[in-house]
Amino acid sequence: MEKENEKIALITGGTKGIGFGIAKSLLEHGYKVAITGRSQHSADEAVQHLQAFGEVMGIAADVKSLDSQSHTVSTVLARWGRLDVLVANAGVGHFASIEDLDAAQWQDTIDTNLTGVFYSIKASLEALKRSEGYIFTISSLAGTNFFAGGSAYNASKFGLTGFSQAIMLDLRKYNIKVSTIMPGSVATHFNDHEPDAEKDAWKIQPEDMGRLVVDLLNMPTRTLPSKIEIRPLRTSLL
Repeated sequence: MEKENEKIALITGGTKGIGFGIAKSLLEHGYKVAITGRSQHSADEAVQHLQAFGEVMGIAADVKSLDSQSHTVSTVLARWGRLDVLVANAGVGHFASIEDLDAAQWQDTIDTNLTGVFYSIKASLEALKRSEGYIFTISSLAGTNFFAGGSAYNASKFGLTGFSQAIMLDLRKYNIKVSTIMPGSVATHFNDHEPDAEKDAWKIQPEDMGRLVVDLLNMPTRTLPSKIEIRPLRTSLL
């Protein structure tokens, strides 16, 4: 049986927020971790903060490009020889009434949040088959709950939830686990929000998401937690 510290994880969009929190938790538990960011500068900056916790590398990548995702996986395999965990986390949000939402915002949301996950998984699949690995997709409570101004985001996350559940059934025969995590409000920079320790204390924290991923990875191999909703205990209104 392999030791936990021999496992390799790849996290898309790992330079801040949820992806950063998951990266930190996995490093603390002995995983070697590759994170991707939109630029090499952002990836390197995140690595500077994470390297105190373990072996980590940063890669500039675009989840909207299958070639870019394939290059990312090849880079990971060239350095560490295997891939055990994929966290398809990279995401964007454009929120507006259908009257005001433009075509570029729609396309960016779908291409990143849905097609980007497809590309990340397609690029990683053969490596994950060899390792009988684990795929995490980061959906949202917006993947089952619609709201005004959320047409693009809801469409992407509803689609991601369905996609994740379908591939879970496709891949279980290879002993690959697929879990989609559906968080509510998380204290991140998402949608240009600037986190505030006091004002955002009620929200899920990035490290909470990291703890959840670690806990799921440590579940007995016979179990498959396929869809997990996580939300703050309270709300800012209470």
